[in-house]
Amino acid sequence: MSLTTLAFPRLFRFKLRPALTFLAVTLCVSMVVVAQSEPSATDPQVQKIYGEAKAAEARGDLAGAAASYESLLEVAPHLGPAYNNLGALYLRQKEYKKAADVLEKGLKIDPKMSSASALLGISLYELGEYAGARHPLEMALRANPKDDNAEFFLANDLIKLSDWESAAGCLHQLAERQPKNQEIWYLLGKVHMKLSEQALAKLSEIDANSQWTHEISGEVMESMKNFDGALIEYKKAVEIAPRQPGFHYALANAYWSLQSWDAATQQFREELGIDPSNCMAQWKLGNIVLEQHEDAGVALAEVEKALALCPNLVQARVDRARALLKLERNEDARKDLLVAEQTNPEEPSIHFLLAQTYRALGRINEAKAEMGIFSKLEESNRAAVAERAKQVIQNKENATPQN
Repeated sequence: MSLTTLAFPRLFRFKLRPALTFLAVTLCVSMVVVAQSEPSATDPQVQKIYGEAKAAEARGDLAGAAASYESLLEVAPHLGPAYNNLGALYLRQKEYKKAADVLEKGLKIDPKMSSASALLGISLYELGEYAGARHPLEMALRANPKDDNAEFFLANDLIKLSDWESAAGCLHQLAERQPKNQEIWYLLGKVHMKLSEQALAKLSEIDANSQWTHEISGEVMESMKNFDGALIEYKKAVEIAPRQPGFHYALANAYWSLQSWDAATQQFREELGIDPSNCMAQWKLGNIVLEQHEDAGVALAEVEKALALCPNLVQARVDRARALLKLERNEDARKDLLVAEQTNPEEPSIHFLLAQTYRALGRINEAKAEMGIFSKLEESNRAAVAERAKQVIQNKENATPQN
């Protein structure tokens, strides 16, 4: 195949670690060639050198392949694709400065080479020239909005530049295309934490003792499972603005997470006095009754109020089934649990309750089947938690600078 007819595949698929650039770039060594007017594009000598470069690369001789492309550019200095391929080879060899230089030259000849723009951005990123890397990465992404490689490196570059909002935008796009990729979600979480810190700092700057400052401080602490700290902040917010919708709910929810049932009940009722449409507060009143093993009829009445407000509130439907089981209304409980299962089939507790319900109805085989599903889901959840913990540790280790 001649250099002038060679087709360029999509840019290499990334492994979501800029440090792995030299591995990922192995697939980025050819590109679409716009028909050249100069004779050198079809010159037999050019084709010969190009063949030598491809042969050297095929046998793993990257230095030899790079030398051939260097010779080719001496013969045909206006052949844009050769700059792209040579830059890719330099990048694979971690010669980032040489890669950046040759790619910049190639883009001056053909500014529309989006692959060269992406490779240039990656090279500059690896050189720590984050401000310079941004523009070519953005150019590559404009040319191909679904280029995961360019978008991932751009996201990392924006993080280095502390442009958290733009980084979040890139990571959200990646998460939509790769919803199971944990590293994307890890980075997105870090970015949102930074955005939260900025918002908190701005609130404090405006008024360090406002209800909003205390409320967001409580939310940040609660997100980190620091419920005692969250309680302090939420109480301050409630004291300053006792009639603000949502404030009593936030305080109540912190108490609920700590299983301080009486305090939670009081605050949920305060919230409903301000906002009667808060179905979450209404549901949790019923949930508290069930957790305290008190009157199932009272719990049922509270939960049904929540479902009247929000018919699709799955948690309330599950708790209504729990109350119905206690009241020996087993068939009604089964109906609620089947609806909940359709909405959230991966939730183990629903299958556990279904097993109890079928057993109460004397349907033993179905009870056994539901217990089997429950056991598998529980085992899968434990494995997922262990894998997430392992991934977090690995990400922390990878993020630690090496001496």
